[in-house]
Amino acid sequence: MNSVQRKDHLDGLAIGILVLCCMFWGLQQILVKSIMDQVDPLFQSSLRAMGATVLLVLWCRLRGVPLFERDGSLWPGLLAGALFAAEFACIYLGLRLTNASRLTVFLYTSPFWVAALVPLFVKSERLRALQWLGLACAFVAVAFALREGMGGGSASGDLLGLAAGALWGLTTVSIRATGLTRISPEKLLFYQIASTAVCLPWLSLALGETWSLDWSPLAWGSMLAQTVVGAFASYLAWMWMLGRYPATKISVFVFLTPLFALLFGTLLLGEPVTPTLLLALGLVALGIVLVNRRPS
Repeated sequence: MNSVQRKDHLDGLAIGILVLCCMFWGLQQILVKSIMDQVDPLFQSSLRAMGATVLLVLWCRLRGVPLFERDGSLWPGLLAGALFAAEFACIYLGLRLTNASRLTVFLYTSPFWVAALVPLFVKSERLRALQWLGLACAFVAVAFALREGMGGGSASGDLLGLAAGALWGLTTVSIRATGLTRISPEKLLFYQIASTAVCLPWLSLALGETWSLDWSPLAWGSMLAQTVVGAFASYLAWMWMLGRYPATKISVFVFLTPLFALLFGTLLLGEPVTPTLLLALGLVALGIVLVNRRPS
């Protein structure tokens, strides 16, 4: 087991990494949706998980990080992996049924699950009233900003988005509650992406998806970014932070992701930046300040 020094607040390093991760995750929704006419959704998720698993194994071999030693983490790790795989099945299938912004507003309800459930297992992460107010500000901001782009979609897509948000939150809760933060972030990520790489191809085939590599350059670029930056680098950084910083304070930053998705939509799709979006960004900033405010 790795012994790491946990912090009770977010420092500049953590905030910087979180903002960069959220920026890419906002772009990733667009990358996934933009190539679904060429690459079926679960096939996309399967390939990126397989590729990221290979990259992670190579990374661990180079750094001498053991992945298969007996440390008592197998069953908790498989639980986190199963939740992670189910989350991404819901995300990718949901994106086929509804637009990215509509699904995103439901997906990013995950911090509510974390804030409500982690304190049941980790008493030091119980939120105070002011922090609950900050979490509420952030969620209202996201819903407010996305209301302008929530046309279309379906009840099935909405439900899959909600399920994905719950599964994301439960994955974080399971990691904290079962003590998986004591293992290396590389091994923690391995449980999740390897489980996805094993499970989702079978689901893809069962649903009759087409497996083909006859893609455009855009599709190849999207898959490369999803695999290297998304499923490998950004998630490895997320696992590293879960082992060192409070999960409830980290999770509130995910509210930035759908706002970045709207900003990238403006840049890539020509959508205007409205006063609503700017106000929402201000509310998210306020929410983050309140959740991370240290008691006097």
